[in-house]
Amino acid sequence: MARLDRVSVQYGGQAALREVTAAFPAGAVGLLGPNGAGKSTLLKALLGFVTPAAGRMQVLGLDVAASPMRIRARLGYMPESDGHIPGMNGVSFVAYCGELAGLPRSDAMQRAHEVLHYVGLGEARYRNLETYSTGMKQRIKLAQALVHDPDLLFLDEPTNGMDPKGRDEMLDLVKDLATRKGVNLILSSHLLPDVEATCARVVVMHGGAVAAQGEIADLKAGRREVFEMRVKGDVDAFIRGLEAGGMECRGSGEAVMRVFVKPGQGPRDLFGAALRHQVQVRHLRPSLPTLEDVFAEAVGEE
Repeated sequence: MARLDRVSVQYGGQAALREVTAAFPAGAVGLLGPNGAGKSTLLKALLGFVTPAAGRMQVLGLDVAASPMRIRARLGYMPESDGHIPGMNGVSFVAYCGELAGLPRSDAMQRAHEVLHYVGLGEARYRNLETYSTGMKQRIKLAQALVHDPDLLFLDEPTNGMDPKGRDEMLDLVKDLATRKGVNLILSSHLLPDVEATCARVVVMHGGAVAAQGEIADLKAGRREVFEMRVKGDVDAFIRGLEAGGMECRGSGEAVMRVFVKPGQGPRDLFGAALRHQVQVRHLRPSLPTLEDVFAEAVGEE
């Protein structure tokens, strides 16, 4: 669906993207990274809104530098920041966005009613946009991105500012789009659970560069075996002992820590270390690697 080849973007003297090479195949792909990692810049570059200092990009088989308008006509874009027009009600705004995308007026209005019902704003479609809550504004941004039935959808922080219930409902919509409706999409987020709940593949960004990319299941499978563990006693000395033995610990104190062991190591080694450092094991069980583990390893965090 989209590809970048050694793309660099500069804002003044600041590098926003540094020789980014990434592929976004069909389906739902997560674009994951902390704030300032370059995610929004990457989407804007694919849209043709910013011009790279170097590199090439393709979207839907078209070269971004040569055909930005043709590409945008086939994309749906839900930006992170609001872009509402004061004084318009919901259905008029979404229909207007449909007309801007090339739909005839009658078709745009019909589609606006349909997508507003789909995103849960059917009863609020005649209310003015300035009366909408934060969650409703997020939903109408999704509606305007869908109104012209795009071939590829860009979602930039779609759950931004939403309460837990609204966030879950938005993620359910994204999952439904990707699975039941077969919409190709790129979901940009700094929230690991959002990406893990909706996407099968991920591109991890850090400091304007790609830190890791691939199928989430494959990235998890490549990690070391991990155990959840809680101990009582001199926890700091125990952790130092584990790390001296080539293990890696995340978390400390009375809370449950995650211990990553080397190949060939297992519970016997953990109990042996506890015995040597005279700590009491209160909890120990195998755990599955998470996307958080993949992310922490990719960006060099512990």
